[in-house]
Amino acid sequence: MDYNGLQVAVLDPSLGDAIGACGGKPVVSGPDDAEGVDAFLDRLAGEDIGVLLLTEPDQIRALFGRAAATGRVESLLDAVRQMAVGSAAPACTDLWRSHHLSVDYEPDGTGGEALVSGMARLAGYLVNKKRTAVDGGVDTSSWQRIDMRWHFESDPYGTRGESAFLQACRREKTDYTPVWLLRQAGRYQRAYRELKSDLDFLDMCKTPELTAEITLMAVERLGVDAAILFADILPLLQPMGFHLEYVTGQGPVIHNPIRTGRAVDQLEEAEPESQHFVYEAIRTVLPALPPHIPLIGFSGAPFTLAAYAIEGQGSRDFRHVKTFMHSDPAAWHAFMARLARAVTGYLNEQIEAGVHAVQLFDSWVGCLSPDDYRTFVLPHTGYIFAHLRPGVPSIHFGVGTGSLLGLMREAGGEVIGLDWRVDLAEAWQNLEHDVAVQGNLDPMILFSSPEVIRKHAAAVLHKAAGRPGHIFNLGHGILPGTPEDHVIALVDAVHELGSVR
Repeated sequence: MDYNGLQVAVLDPSLGDAIGACGGKPVVSGPDDAEGVDAFLDRLAGEDIGVLLLTEPDQIRALFGRAAATGRVESLLDAVRQMAVGSAAPACTDLWRSHHLSVDYEPDGTGGEALVSGMARLAGYLVNKKRTAVDGGVDTSSWQRIDMRWHFESDPYGTRGESAFLQACRREKTDYTPVWLLRQAGRYQRAYRELKSDLDFLDMCKTPELTAEITLMAVERLGVDAAILFADILPLLQPMGFHLEYVTGQGPVIHNPIRTGRAVDQLEEAEPESQHFVYEAIRTVLPALPPHIPLIGFSGAPFTLAAYAIEGQGSRDFRHVKTFMHSDPAAWHAFMARLARAVTGYLNEQIEAGVHAVQLFDSWVGCLSPDDYRTFVLPHTGYIFAHLRPGVPSIHFGVGTGSLLGLMREAGGEVIGLDWRVDLAEAWQNLEHDVAVQGNLDPMILFSSPEVIRKHAAAVLHKAAGRPGHIFNLGHGILPGTPEDHVIALVDAVHELGSVR
């Protein structure tokens, strides 16, 4: 990310070049020049300044001293409340707060260049969020990006002690059917689109403050019974040596897909610490969640990750994957074992960071026959579930897996996710009711009407028959363009119709 053309105001002329190198337009003055500070105050009040960066306490004193001497304190405060404010050190931050203004960013390192480069990573979304808040009547003078902006009202469906979601994972009786939704945070939400603006998706996923905010935003807006971390499955491939890009209109692309056993041998191990930004986001989300809402972490499953790594992008027939799998089974198993180790370490680090449940997504495994799944996938997926830290429920979800559900159960997971192509009652019976199930409304139903949504939600609940262990969800993720009020109507309908009278 960079400043993307935003005007960046500083009272340190030496930072002008650094701001320009990061894509910003510097607005510079010197703190010892009264005329210069006057001109600086005029520009803050009269121009479209997006970011204000001050590096020394004396700069802040000069700014407010001159504003007080010229009767411009209120206009200064009004202007600053709409800007992303950066502070180079704790002494600056304390001084800002003494003037009842919040600081939006303070870098880990000290000095102006650390402030300029660090703020460049966050400036676009902070300015967008702050101005949206001001337009909505929010006083941003005392907010903090995460801890103070989420204000949850009491939830009539909340439970004391452990949540309904976790109880359902353990197949315990609940007062109502818990519901959360695959891709419950995403492009269908206006607030998400405003927050994303022109930001690069991969940069978003690697910015803990932003991913935390998107995670929390969905819980607050929808009233669901669990949060799922806003993240993506493919960054785990990058430390192995894959060149990943999200291409507009095309989706994720691996620019160096592998097709040979030699290429597998040249891959690096994906150490868990390579995904440190995910664990930081988890630790940021947890204090802001309501006490009855658990957080779900997740990863892509080895087969789906391998499919991306071999095909290079989405596929209809998975020709390269199946050719590799059958023509060089030794290399295939070596690759899958490497991926299984990476996923296991990644999920265990998420558990260590504090998530309350984990989900393994195998979005593409439905392209396989049962025999191929048993031979080429089950040993590696089973390895993951066997090596997860104990005490945290795990969900095993795939798409198009009606013929594979028994094998998925054998691989592991306290909860089996069902897509919309299977009958929930029959699938659960075939699983012998000894696991919880999650699902399974067709996501396309959300494009209909609240009345139709309610009817189909009732049908899914009827299939579950009130049996302990049902978590209501879609059979796949919410689609872009889905009306947001229809998603809320679904959650409300499940809470009402799934309540125990």
